[in-house]
Amino acid sequence: MKLSVDTTIQAPRERVWQIISDIENAGQNISGIEKIEVLEPGNGLLGLKWRETRTLFGKQATEVMWITDVDEERSYRTRAESHGMVYRTTLALADEGEGTRLTMEFGGEAQTLGARALSLTMGWMMKGATVKALQKDLEDIKAVAERESGA
Repeated sequence: MKLSVDTTIQAPRERVWQIISDIENAGQNISGIEKIEVLEPGNGLLGLKWRETRTLFGKQATEVMWITDVDEERSYRTRAESHGMVYRTTLALADEGEGTRLTMEFGGEAQTLGARALSLTMGWMMKGATVKALQKDLEDIKAVAERESGA
């Protein structure tokens, strides 16, 4: 499963980067995040590892995530492994007029037979809810960036 959502934010790319790269305080900016616990500091962002708790599909879920790639003030990629799946998320920024285009790409790849079977039978049902959750994250980031930029 691969999904992509995006939004245009009326704030400079540098400001949006400050918000999305502040992992430790992400719970203050993204309503879907209940708790963040940094497990290992990175070299800057690269290698930063944390435990993130959210409520998804009506249940509390906690995942360990880490940053695998960084293009400073342009993008970063995270990875998480859970229940036989590898999840990758990329957040990317691009200048758009006087604002910034924020794109979030999310993908999950089954690593085990059980995860493949579950993905085939349930994946289509979770797609819509996952897109909504990703869009809500972007809306939250947009609101913070635009409020603080006076847009």
